[in-house]
Amino acid sequence: MKENAVFIKSKEFAVRIVNLYRYLREDKKEYVMSKQLLRSGTSIGANIAESECAISDKDFLSKLYIAFKESAETQYWLDILFETSYLCSQEYESISADCTELKKMLSSITKTIRNKGNAEDNQ
Repeated sequence: MKENAVFIKSKEFAVRIVNLYRYLREDKKEYVMSKQLLRSGTSIGANIAESECAISDKDFLSKLYIAFKESAETQYWLDILFETSYLCSQEYESISADCTELKKMLSSITKTIRNKGNAEDNQ
């Protein structure tokens, strides 16, 4: 797989999510929301990785849309964990900023691809 910015960022984010999951389980004894966070937070990079082996442009775009939606879900779980005091401000702001950055990157990529496809359809 070629190493592109969104792939690298999503992989680094997944590692942070795994470490946060361990912290929430071991130190905070939180077992339900942390599992949801683990699933959605690691799914972002998994879908980006899967997109690299897409069988069509439509399949490629679909995988990136799934990654985008997973980033939105991940942000939701981070917000809930912060608002229920499982994460302090510093922990939340750091990982939330990374999640927001990933979401913006994926939004930009999907819009660019969609617009390119629309332009090709109109030719």
